[in-house]
Amino acid sequence: MFFTQYYLDCLSQASYLIADETTGRAVVVDPRRDVSEYLADAEARGLTVVGVINTHFHADFVAGHLELADRTGAWIGYGRRAETEYPIRPLAEGERITLGEVTLEIMETPGHTPESISVLVYEHGDDEVPYGVLTGDALFIGDVGRPDLLASAGVTAEELGAMLHDSVQNKLMALPDAVRVFPAHGAGSACGKNLSAEKQSTVGEQRATNHACVPMSREAFVALVTAGLPAAPGYFAYDADLNRRERARYDGSAAARPLTPAEFAELRAGGAVVVDARDPREFAHGHLRGAVNVPAEGRFAEQAGTFLAPDAELLVIAPEDREEEVVVRLARIGYDRVAGHLPHPEEALGKLADEVSPASRLPAARLRTALAGDNPPLVVDVRTCAEREETGHIPGAVHIPLSELPGRTDELPADRPLVLHCAGGHRSSVAASFLRHRGHPDVSDILGGYAAWALATTGPAGG
Repeated sequence: MFFTQYYLDCLSQASYLIADETTGRAVVVDPRRDVSEYLADAEARGLTVVGVINTHFHADFVAGHLELADRTGAWIGYGRRAETEYPIRPLAEGERITLGEVTLEIMETPGHTPESISVLVYEHGDDEVPYGVLTGDALFIGDVGRPDLLASAGVTAEELGAMLHDSVQNKLMALPDAVRVFPAHGAGSACGKNLSAEKQSTVGEQRATNHACVPMSREAFVALVTAGLPAAPGYFAYDADLNRRERARYDGSAAARPLTPAEFAELRAGGAVVVDARDPREFAHGHLRGAVNVPAEGRFAEQAGTFLAPDAELLVIAPEDREEEVVVRLARIGYDRVAGHLPHPEEALGKLADEVSPASRLPAARLRTALAGDNPPLVVDVRTCAEREETGHIPGAVHIPLSELPGRTDELPADRPLVLHCAGGHRSSVAASFLRHRGHPDVSDILGGYAAWALATTGPAGG
């Protein structure tokens, strides 16, 4: 058996290539849209991809099933409840897919979504204990999938939570302790609440350590998995729908073209949105007015999908020599309308100097002084609820988690200075740039975030 995991840190997303090396038959599970790595590995080992399985309709990225099917002729498999615009192989409970000695078996594990499945992997078809189980978004390391992402599509979180209870407690936890657990996501993913950074585990370890795997009633389980769910990033509904559709294929050779400063300025004047993927410090030093700062170092795709509309025409300013990477990461969430990028940004911005402004970033000590003044700013905390509860907050600060900000901008006054903060200064730069993009006239963020504020207020000046 050949079995390998591919992991994207930016999306906390795992995909898998499984094959029987004797027959050369292979299946890819939960592929991302840029599929060249799977195909290169398959070719290097003399494997033929005969099937592509998606464990469910992914909401956090556009899956690569159509790209793989086009390039290999493979069938596309989903749980039997899935409905798509393209031909699929419906996969039902207990169905076996034989690659040779290596055998896959389908488990229907709804709850994160109605059509969710897990995939048992047997090194030999007659093995009593599976080598592992690919759990998709049903079971994570340390958590389970959130059941609320389809609540607006006619299925309530409580209904999905009840399905998930049966899938986790009665099906997955019925597997032997030794079975390895391979989830579709890890720490940082918005598809769950408290995911571990570990890439794999075992059923026995999860039985002993995962709070959602402890035996409990359906009512208690539903209450547990529906409590304290953060808002999903804005693009999730778009991607979940796109994954059902017959859509345009990803073309890696069609990376965004380089633009002259004059071409860039003309497109920007025509309404294209500038995505500035540089570090917040570089962005603060000087950026095109109205640009949204989504740093490449970090959860770029998720934050871009939160603050940018999927139908917007985009212009990219990237760190030097990283423009193709930025375009690929946008494509992974279905953001294909990239008109071009600005090469050598520092030099190019000099040619657009009349349109360049600095971003206001306040040291914590200056914010303390401003809060004691006659016209104090409104402080906006964009951290998660868990972060705020764990470390405290600035007195009087309004709490709007980053993922909720696009839908709550009307709550913020336009006639008062705003100062945003996160934990260290990364997310607050994204949020502040978005508010400026939306037209708020006086927006700053705290240099160093809440960590700098806490240090300043506990140091000599803070008493």
